Amino acid sequence: MSRLSIELPSHFPFSTTLTIGIGDINYGGHMGNDAVLRLAHEARLRFLKSLGHTEMDVHGCGIIMSDAAVVYRAEAFHGDELVVSVAVADFNKYGCDLLYAMVRKRDGTEIARVKTGIVFFDYPARKVARAPSAFVSRFQPTTDTDGERHEGLPTE
Repeated sequence: MSRLSIELPSHFPFSTTLTIGIGDINYGGHMGNDAVLRLAHEARLRFLKSLGHTEMDVHGCGIIMSDAAVVYRAEAFHGDELVVSVAVADFNKYGCDLLYAMVRKRDGTEIARVKTGIVFFDYPARKVARAPSAFVSRFQPTTDTDGERHEGLPTE
């Protein structure tokens, strides 16, 4: 099986700081693999909150995680503060990808890269929903003055 690769954008519209707690540590003395997705979940909640949304209400739709990928780059330990940055990319009819960069705050070491695929969901109808146009348009790829394209940046 080939190694996973997660390409990150050069800019992220949102960052938050999370601290590695004792429950995030495994028997090897470092952050466990299950903790990475838990931290991504917390960063996703904070990102959506910064936009005035929740996982149950993004312009009237909920979201469901459809897939996840993690690439580990270095160990993290109890008490480490991680800056977790979030960007949006690769929209399709029903969802998009959220990309996360996890970097240790004190020394800038990249700890992990994460990608979670999300689909929008109509909970009352119990079915997948189209990606809300207001959310999609907010994160359309932009081009800066040098002609460089940026994925997952707000257009406002």
